[in-house]
Amino acid sequence: MNQALDTLQNITFNELQEGDTATYSRTLTEDELILFALVSGDVNPVHLDAEFASGSPFKERIAHGMWSGSLISAALATVMPGPGTIYLEQSLSFRRPVMLDDTLTVRLTVLSKEAKARVVIGCEVTNQDGKQVVTGEARIIAPTVRMSLPRPKLPRITIDY
Repeated sequence: MNQALDTLQNITFNELQEGDTATYSRTLTEDELILFALVSGDVNPVHLDAEFASGSPFKERIAHGMWSGSLISAALATVMPGPGTIYLEQSLSFRRPVMLDDTLTVRLTVLSKEAKARVVIGCEVTNQDGKQVVTGEARIIAPTVRMSLPRPKLPRITIDY
């Protein structure tokens, strides 16, 4: 397997520069939608019940807004700055719904560096059509020590319907 895929490496506060960017992508599957509902406790029928959702403004089930937000968290934790990042704040503006099988790409941009290793990062999430679904800003404490760690092996989870 590719060494880069098996390893998480961070970018330290001193290495980060204003204008630096990074991306992270993920596709919303039926299983992920169900697992997010289970873990979060958000069982709003607009996410889980096709018949109910058909009467909504979107006419079909939509993803939890915070699923998109969680991708920003994943990007910060695994891509830029990566391991050792401490999340302080996040603003989110939901621009359009995310549907099953949509592939979202998070684009992080370093906006500014502040005292005490704090960094403001612009966050934009787009779908596979390049349409903006979420925007916002994150404030984090960037790691100050360079790290390279093995990517954790997560257990396989199956869902019985």
